[in-house]
Amino acid sequence: MSHFRLRLRRDSNAVIAWFREMWARRWFRWLGYLALAGLLGLILIWVIFARNLPSVDQLRDYQPPLPTMVRDAEGKPVHSYARERRVQLEYAEYPQLLVRAYLAAEDRTFFEHGGIDYPGIATAIVTNMTNSGRPVGASTITQQVAKNLLLTNEVSYTRKIRELILAKRIEGALTKEQILELYLNEIPLGRRSFGVQAAARAYFDKDVDQLALHEMAFLAILPKAPETYGRARNADKAITRRNFVLSEMFRNGWITAAQRDAAQAMPLGLTNSGNTAIAQVGGYYMEEVRRQLIDQFGETPDDGPLSVYGGGLWVRTAYDGVKQAATTKALRNGLIRYDAGKGWSGPIATIEADDQWQSRLASSFIGIDYDNWRIAAVLSKSAAAARIGFANGDTGSLPASAATQGYRKTGGSAFSAMRPGDLIAVKATAPGVYQLRNIPEVSGGMIVESPHSGRIYAMQGGFDVRLSPFNRATQAERQPGSTIKPFVYATALDNGMTPATMIVDGPFCVYQGARFGNKCFRNFGGGGGSGEHTMRWGLEQSRNLMTVRTASQIGMEPIVDTIETMGIGKHEPYLSTALGAGTTTVEKITNAYAMLANHGRELKPRLIDYAQDRRGKVIFPKNWRPCDGCNMKDWDGKPMPRFARTGRQLMDPMTAYQVVHMLEGVVQRGTAVRLRDLGVPLFGKTGTTSGPKDVWFVGGSPDVIAGVYIGFDQPRDMGGYVQGGSFAAPIFKDFFQGSLMDAPPVPFTAPKGIRMVRIDRQSGRRVYGSWPGSDPKAAIIWEAFKPESEPRRTIREEEIKPIKTQKRTTGPAQKGSTGRSDSDFLDDRGGII
Repeated sequence: MSHFRLRLRRDSNAVIAWFREMWARRWFRWLGYLALAGLLGLILIWVIFARNLPSVDQLRDYQPPLPTMVRDAEGKPVHSYARERRVQLEYAEYPQLLVRAYLAAEDRTFFEHGGIDYPGIATAIVTNMTNSGRPVGASTITQQVAKNLLLTNEVSYTRKIRELILAKRIEGALTKEQILELYLNEIPLGRRSFGVQAAARAYFDKDVDQLALHEMAFLAILPKAPETYGRARNADKAITRRNFVLSEMFRNGWITAAQRDAAQAMPLGLTNSGNTAIAQVGGYYMEEVRRQLIDQFGETPDDGPLSVYGGGLWVRTAYDGVKQAATTKALRNGLIRYDAGKGWSGPIATIEADDQWQSRLASSFIGIDYDNWRIAAVLSKSAAAARIGFANGDTGSLPASAATQGYRKTGGSAFSAMRPGDLIAVKATAPGVYQLRNIPEVSGGMIVESPHSGRIYAMQGGFDVRLSPFNRATQAERQPGSTIKPFVYATALDNGMTPATMIVDGPFCVYQGARFGNKCFRNFGGGGGSGEHTMRWGLEQSRNLMTVRTASQIGMEPIVDTIETMGIGKHEPYLSTALGAGTTTVEKITNAYAMLANHGRELKPRLIDYAQDRRGKVIFPKNWRPCDGCNMKDWDGKPMPRFARTGRQLMDPMTAYQVVHMLEGVVQRGTAVRLRDLGVPLFGKTGTTSGPKDVWFVGGSPDVIAGVYIGFDQPRDMGGYVQGGSFAAPIFKDFFQGSLMDAPPVPFTAPKGIRMVRIDRQSGRRVYGSWPGSDPKAAIIWEAFKPESEPRRTIREEEIKPIKTQKRTTGPAQKGSTGRSDSDFLDDRGGII
């Protein structure tokens, strides 16, 4: 070791001596100064340009922000949530001719350089030194990837140097094909489109594999100036640049002269139709889906990797286009039917009628898609006509004779009440000539649900979501009126009563204390009562006195417990609650009726079946499981796959069926009798609140349940002639005729244990030897009873009331006036006679 240390000192001394000797020479000192300056320069470049550059490693797993795609119940794309058009493809999915078009336009030597085009940079430097104005660059595709994904659009030499450094790093980290894939998926190309596939849809409404050569060349010119070349007024510039790209493709041997000439002879062929591959159905349904997704995953990429506007989700919904169209049409027609003849309700909104009116109207996002109606702004007005304008810049005329209806707020004419800046609804009667239309002041909501799964097929929360985003189907808390009565009677059935129990329809008062005194209830229309009737009759005819007497007898505590258990709401235990004095939403009450049809088993109303991330993994709901074997091509002989029943049993299934069976009578001979001529098994209940302020109908078939109400947003009387049976039930009827009339009729089936017994409809007594007829008002009907609760035989002559109107027979298997036997009835309904 001592020898090694001695040698080290001797050698180091020799090096120092040599360096001192060399430093005395001028040329060596200059070399030293240059080396030191170079080192300091490299350190300075790192500090100024490279120190805070983003990591290139993130590009290996780069996930661009992608829109959320929504599919309907059959898996067809129907909507997207996007603020930018983006579609991500793999490199192999891009046609090679399209890739070469971009190389010809942007970077001919891409596969030859290492990320930087040095001759191009030299040319750009000379050009920038000899010309003023915006600096020009010589960006390669790799540099553009660095700028678009890792840097900003700042125009400066600092950003350019950072771009060059990153380009070299990218070339070392990714293959050429990976770089091109990033470029083709992310390059901004105008019309809010990012990436070539999105641009192909935006400009030509085609996928990339459907593009013609001239269309590929046009897309390749867009990176330079998308907002210039993409506008119709600059078509000549675009064609010139496009033809240059085609010439470059020919010069590089990528196309033939014939292909070049044929493509150069083509017009641009741009379309303004957007992406018709997705229907973009919109409306209240899709807005509610969007709200639920935002609550679950967040709205923007800042909220997380699965956000609605960046996560690239694929969402499967229960949306049924046919049922939604029928729902929308039925509710709108019902609102217009009520509003007809009441005059003009006034402008929808108001803007400044200045030279910026078009942009103001467009930015209001107010629109309508009903019966070719359009939203227009009143620009000016004379005694004979008003000049109106539309969001697309078109203008037209509204003659005074086309706006003669009265203005309901002042009593004067609608035309005289209009002012410049008013936004109104109009419909064309001739080219450039329009007639005033009125948006109904009354509104409402409607929901269509499956009683088997809780899936919501359709939803309409008002006349048009662009006129009012408030969703009255899910957000409006309204008094349900008589639609709450089935749950009052369900509680009574659970407490020893039956559908044949006799209840007095007569005056009923209750003492509420010294402060409030007596509260006396009455039937709708002020009737004082009609004597004693069966529970069924009271529900069918919606008798308030019978309902409140029943509620008083069994107590309000179990009734409000039933209402809460069925998800309708948490109500106070007052007798008025039994008549619908609490509040609920269309969604809640419809789901409660769906659970009645589901034999009392719990349902969770849902719009979204499941959501997948961009790679196809199901991320919502968390407990989602696939159905193994459901998509088999052929049956393997094993038991067919079955889903296990879900949800708690919230109500005795026999009680639920008894209520449904009574509600069938509401359609056959009660307050919803106008639905009887549909000729299919239906159940339901109408509702009319005090005033009336709201009118309701909730009900449906064994497979589809719908609920609807109409009323003013600020509740007020609608008029004494308005009732649930005359205004809400017809809306359901329109919906049914528009979407379900072709479906085969399905009867409601009874759960295990129900006993079907023939009774006298008026007295509730058991009948022997006669059978129900086909007449809905026949004296004898089938009634559903729980075991040991049906009326007993009697030998007391005064309790036996022969039914003379029915044909008497002998034996339970004999056929009555319907031509059907007891066993036929059992086949339809189930149960025990």
